[in-house]
Amino acid sequence: MRAVTWCGRHNVRVENVPDPGILNPRDAIIKVRLTAICGSDLHLYDGFVPAMKKGDILGHEFAGEVVEVGREVKNLKPGDRVVVPFTISCGRCWYCSTQQYSLCDNSNPKGWMTEKLFGQPMAGIYGYSHLMGGYAGGQAEYVRVPFADIGPLKVPDDLTDEQCLFLSDIFPTGYQAAEYGDIQRGDTVAVWGCGPVGLFAIRSCFLLGAERVIGIDRVPERLELARKCGAEAIDYSEQSVYDRIMFLTGGRGADVCIDAVGLEAHGTSPDALYDRVKTSLMLTTDQGHVLREIVHCCRKGGHVSIPGVYGGYVDKFPMGAAMNKSLTFRMGQTHVQKYMRPLLERIRRGEIDPTFVITHRLPLDQAPEAYRMFHDKRDQCIKVVLKP
Repeated sequence: MRAVTWCGRHNVRVENVPDPGILNPRDAIIKVRLTAICGSDLHLYDGFVPAMKKGDILGHEFAGEVVEVGREVKNLKPGDRVVVPFTISCGRCWYCSTQQYSLCDNSNPKGWMTEKLFGQPMAGIYGYSHLMGGYAGGQAEYVRVPFADIGPLKVPDDLTDEQCLFLSDIFPTGYQAAEYGDIQRGDTVAVWGCGPVGLFAIRSCFLLGAERVIGIDRVPERLELARKCGAEAIDYSEQSVYDRIMFLTGGRGADVCIDAVGLEAHGTSPDALYDRVKTSLMLTTDQGHVLREIVHCCRKGGHVSIPGVYGGYVDKFPMGAAMNKSLTFRMGQTHVQKYMRPLLERIRRGEIDPTFVITHRLPLDQAPEAYRMFHDKRDQCIKVVLKP
């Protein structure tokens, strides 16, 4: 089959690789109908995530058709259309039983690696390094889906693959980010990063009752789409984010701040330059500019939600400000299975059409150019969907 493979920093290729097969009785084989490039994939593309190996198949956002199931998979049959969550979860451990699916104890066969790094084993993730299990990803013609009796969600006949594709990741991720902010009616929410996750966070904030949402970015087309989602926009390359948020909130600060950027945060301030220098010299792993800015922009007693991916250490974090302002932090990989069905119903009711973020639809063989375009923010690219 054809698949998108990681071959080094800024080097992805479409290559012929062996077809997947059933390895365990709870497996399914999915013929991929649509797959997407996620902002998190760019962390792999830029070489920020360790434990990648040449030839690893990328991709964790995909939907397709069931072609084969293991003998213990009773909820799916060949021919079913499904969307698959990016987190791989066993459904039986304590974490899965409490709907903390991204913390699954059993789905990462290389959990000892994250145990060394984070103190405990993390769940497996498709196409996201050997830290997260070394699973082959979904930017391919076929993919093996373990624990298929727990993960995949059937796509109803009245919805298209495109409408359901982002239930795999970015819609639940944006929604969980908003939910983690404990939004109250009338709240002002500030969202750093108006890429796909940030845009879904903006839409989700309004769904959960926010009165006002402020989107922060520097890319014109992203800021324009944030405005179309109902947000006010701040271009951080043209003005001080802190000064503008204080002005918009009468000096109080945002009630909720969402970091939809993660470890590759950019900025124009001295601390952002400091981050770039230290990461280029391998003296730190993650660029913390956005987190520092959030701590100062959030009101006293406010909530900070972090869906953006971090992988290691953040230097010069203003812990004193966070503590003395009594800020509440919530963060984490998304418990996708928890949100897929309720968000599917929101799509069916017409509350949101997730396809609003798609700007480019390309064949799988054009994945290398798609990665470059998405990475460099060329051609007004916000979200790329690939069709094998």
